Amino acid sequence: MKPFIAILLLFYSCLSWAQPKFVPNPQAVPRQPTPTLAIGAKAPDFRLPASDGKYYSLKDFASAKVLVIIFTCTHCPTAQAYEDRIKAIVTDYKSKGVSVIAISPNSPISVLLEELGYTDLNDDYENMAIRAKDKGYNFPYLYDGDTEATSIKYGPVATPHAFVFDSQRLLKYNGRLDGIEKPGQANAEDLRAAIDATLAGKEVATPVTKTFGCSVKWAWNTEYKAKNEKNWESRPVNLEELDTEGVKKLVSNDSDKLRLINVWATWCGPCILEYPDFLELQRMYGARDFEFVSLTADKMDKKDKALKFLQSKHSGVKNYIFKEDDTYKLIEAIDPKWNGALPYTLLIEPGGKVIYSLQGSIESLKLKKLIVEHPKIGRYF
Repeated sequence: MKPFIAILLLFYSCLSWAQPKFVPNPQAVPRQPTPTLAIGAKAPDFRLPASDGKYYSLKDFASAKVLVIIFTCTHCPTAQAYEDRIKAIVTDYKSKGVSVIAISPNSPISVLLEELGYTDLNDDYENMAIRAKDKGYNFPYLYDGDTEATSIKYGPVATPHAFVFDSQRLLKYNGRLDGIEKPGQANAEDLRAAIDATLAGKEVATPVTKTFGCSVKWAWNTEYKAKNEKNWESRPVNLEELDTEGVKKLVSNDSDKLRLINVWATWCGPCILEYPDFLELQRMYGARDFEFVSLTADKMDKKDKALKFLQSKHSGVKNYIFKEDDTYKLIEAIDPKWNGALPYTLLIEPGGKVIYSLQGSIESLKLKKLIVEHPKIGRYF
């Protein structure tokens, strides 16, 4: 019998490993009211996938004396400013029977590229896992971006928005963590006071507070996305000529912005494939101290072809073509260390200091992180 039991156990083990992985599917959702849950209301149940690959529901926290649910997200600068404070609450209150979970209420289909100027990641499920790992989250981070069904029941208005429930899962507090967004100047005092009162069986002195942060990205708010795409695609696309001295001036970066330069050509396959990634960077960070500049190494007799490509990609940025015949002058003007193979990318600080250079295709996420964590940009207001 023992071999049979061993085989049976192995069979069930294989079945558990074979469970299908969660595949996100953000969907259109009808416009509807989203009133915030009232004080004294029962916590609505849920079953949501988390960034760790597991599913969670209310019953998974049944033993908690106090349950804190914080609606937050990955891209919002205010949400990022409170990450360490949320982690600290988990650490400080774990031994007191307090459980903390976070839920991302945002629908990825409603998030604009232009709203991502303070992050390297959007609010997709996959990016949640990256952020949770990068920051070492010590709490479950749940995804509600497919239908937002849970978030609609709770009614968060901004990220982050905290809800505190007692042992009976009755709402005792909803609102902000504290009144100072900038890290290092507050310690989630409002939320801590609410947790302490609830643990003590007392009423929270101020059970409802206003919240500040990025508005929840409800799936029905897509009209701005369509308008935004139309505005971007209507930008004029030009291709200016540049000589050696012009290239040197470009690299010297006498602006007050981080300048990203990509040298490409229409005959370079990797250049063509990755070019949209550079435009995404411009759309994310272009409203801040950042600019993307494109420089084609195509010969002048291919200028029309290069312009046509740029127009097809809606490259409404500063686009240049090297107008001299000697390609080696271009190479030396860009970077004497460069051997001339395309594509080639530089990220340059004001004053000309090169902080990133790469021959070959970029790692988009790595470059985004480098940009957003540079002192000229930053993750917070």
